[in-house]
Amino acid sequence: MLTSIAIILLFGLLVGWIFSKMKLPSLLGMIIVGIVLSPHCLNLVDDSILTISGDLRQIALVIILTRAGLSLNFSDLKKVGRPAILMCFVPACIEMMGTIIFAPLLLGVSILDAAIIGSVIAAVSPAVVVPRMIKLIEDGYGTDKSIPQLILAGASVDDVFVIVVFTALTTLASTGEVSAISFIQIPTSILLGVLLGGAVGTILVWFFRRFHIRDSVKVLIILSVSFLLLELQNRLEGIVPVSGLLAIMSMGIIINQKYDVLAKRLSVKYNKLWLGAEIFLFVLVGIAVDLKYALAAGVVVILLVILALVFRMMGVAVSLVKTKLNKKERLFCMVAYTPKATVQAALGTVPLAMGLSCGEIVLTVAVISILITAPFGAICVDNSYKKLLSK
Repeated sequence: MLTSIAIILLFGLLVGWIFSKMKLPSLLGMIIVGIVLSPHCLNLVDDSILTISGDLRQIALVIILTRAGLSLNFSDLKKVGRPAILMCFVPACIEMMGTIIFAPLLLGVSILDAAIIGSVIAAVSPAVVVPRMIKLIEDGYGTDKSIPQLILAGASVDDVFVIVVFTALTTLASTGEVSAISFIQIPTSILLGVLLGGAVGTILVWFFRRFHIRDSVKVLIILSVSFLLLELQNRLEGIVPVSGLLAIMSMGIIINQKYDVLAKRLSVKYNKLWLGAEIFLFVLVGIAVDLKYALAAGVVVILLVILALVFRMMGVAVSLVKTKLNKKERLFCMVAYTPKATVQAALGTVPLAMGLSCGEIVLTVAVISILITAPFGAICVDNSYKKLLSK
C-alpha cells in the first residue's frame, strides 16, 4: 500500500505540475495518471488502495466542502436568494430531460434506462467546482453579485438531489416499484443536513471560544466531527434521510458567521490539506475509469454527453432569469456548472453491480462524461473568469 501511495502522490504531483505549465488544469493530468495506473491499464496500484478508494475520495470531499463552508458568508447566501435554490435542481432536471429525449434515439435504450443514465451524469462535481469558486472569492472576482457563492451553494445541493433521484430510479428498475417517500427524502435530507451542521457548528464555536487550543488541533477536531457526520448519515440510511456532506458545509458556514477570525485561520490550514487530498481525489477518479468502455463507446455516446451538457447549460440560463447578472456573467455560470467527476465515478458502476440491463451503457456514458466535462469545465473557468467577471 505504501508503494502505491508514493506512486499516486509523486506521479500526481509531477503530471499535475506539467499540465499546469501547459496552461491546462492540473486535475486533468491527475485523472490521466489514475487511468494509466489503474487495473485496466498498467495495474500499478495495490488492491488495498482500490478497496478503500471510495473512503479516500470522500475524505477529500470533506476537506474541500469544509473549506467551502469556511469561505461562505451567510449574508452573501441570503443575498443570492431564489437563483441559488433553482440552481440546486433545475439544471439537473433539464439535463435529465435532455437525456430521456436523446438516449433512446441514439442508444436504443428504454425511457427508464435513459432516465437512469441521465441521473448518473446530471450531478455537477464539487471537487472541480468548489476549489475554483473559493479562489474567485479570495481574489474578489464576481463577489459583488455573489456569483461564486451562488455556484458553490447550488453545486453542493445538486449532488444530494441527483443521488436521491438515481436511487429511486434504480430501485424502480430492479423491483418495479417506487414510492413517493423516495422523493420526499430530497427536501428532508437537505433540511436536516443544514440544521444538523448548524447545530454542530454552534457547539464547536462555543467550545473553541471557551478552550484555547492550537489551530492544528481544531482542524483535527473538525475533521473528526465531519467523519462522524458522514457515519451518522450512513447509520440513519433507511430511517431518517440526512445529508452528511451538506451538514459539513453548513458547519463551516456557521463557524465563519459566528467566529470569522478563526474561520480565516482554519481556511489556511485546510488549503494545505487540499494539496494532498486533491491528488488522491482525482487520481482515484481516474483509477475508477475503464478506458475499455470509453473506447468502445463510439461517437453516439460522445454526442449524447454533449447534448446533455447543452441542456444543462440551458437549465442554468433558466435559473438565472430575472437576475441582475449580465450576459458575460450568465455565460460564466453556465460553463462553471458543467464539470462532472466524483459522483459519476461513484455511481457509474452501481447499475452494473445491481445486474441491471443498462449497467454497461450507464458506466460507458459516466466514463465519457468525466473525460469530456471535467477538463472542459475546468479549462473554461480557469481561462474565462478574468474576462467574464468583474473584480
